[in-house]
Amino acid sequence: MNSSYLQKPADVERTWYIIDAADKPLGRVAAAAAHILIGKHKPTYTPNVDCGDHVIVINADKAVLTGNKLAQKARYYHTGWVGGIKEIRYSKLMAEKPEKAMEYAVGGMLPKNSIGRKSATRLRVYKGAEHDHAAQQPVVWTGEIK
Repeated sequence: MNSSYLQKPADVERTWYIIDAADKPLGRVAAAAAHILIGKHKPTYTPNVDCGDHVIVINADKAVLTGNKLAQKARYYHTGWVGGIKEIRYSKLMAEKPEKAMEYAVGGMLPKNSIGRKSATRLRVYKGAEHDHAAQQPVVWTGEIK
């Protein structure tokens, strides 16, 4: 009889990974980060358990948007007030806050539930190549990012 392994929340071991976003498409890096945050890269993945790892994304300012996305793509949000819809172009967002652009992209790829919200707290994005997590002994992500 075959049986499936179901991971218990107490048995989850979290490791730290570094993803270098330099000269890579923003969406591809975000997809890889979301994959790790959810825990789908592990053979012990269980959908109803938060079994993902920590992710550090460096060089977010060097991530690229392909095609005309830099000029045409925009992020919309609502303030909550009447007529309060706002728009920010990715050309401005990538110039001023590239970390936010990466967080928005990864957040859109995480599940819209309590596990997704908890997973998002394990994402750290840095504009340059330096980060503050050397004590956690992060491992460079060797998975494919096209």
